[in-house]
Amino acid sequence: MSRVKGGVVTHRRHKKVLKLAKGHRATRHALYRRAHESMLHALKYAYCHRRERKGDMRRLWVIRIGAAARAGGLSYSQFIGGLRKADVGINRKALAEMAVNDSFSFFKLLTLASDRLKS
Repeated sequence: MSRVKGGVVTHRRHKKVLKLAKGHRATRHALYRRAHESMLHALKYAYCHRRERKGDMRRLWVIRIGAAARAGGLSYSQFIGGLRKADVGINRKALAEMAVNDSFSFFKLLTLASDRLKS
């Protein structure tokens, strides 16, 4: 059986890893072994943080809704409780968007929630 040299395949794989590690500091973008470690960590962080971003966005929405609700005289929890009692099924993303861009509609929901809390 003839000898098979793997130089082309190895070189291609190394180039792919070094391309992914482009922009990393020091030897982490230049030396294959260091670049491979750096690339694995970077890909792991990217995977984890894609999931973490969902919670970050929800926290941002809650902060925005809470600020707009406080401007109307209710706390965040009172506002959400009032909406639940009024059977308004609107999610936090839409509420936050409304609070920032459509304050008139948000104020209507705010008055609806406060009315439901009083009754």
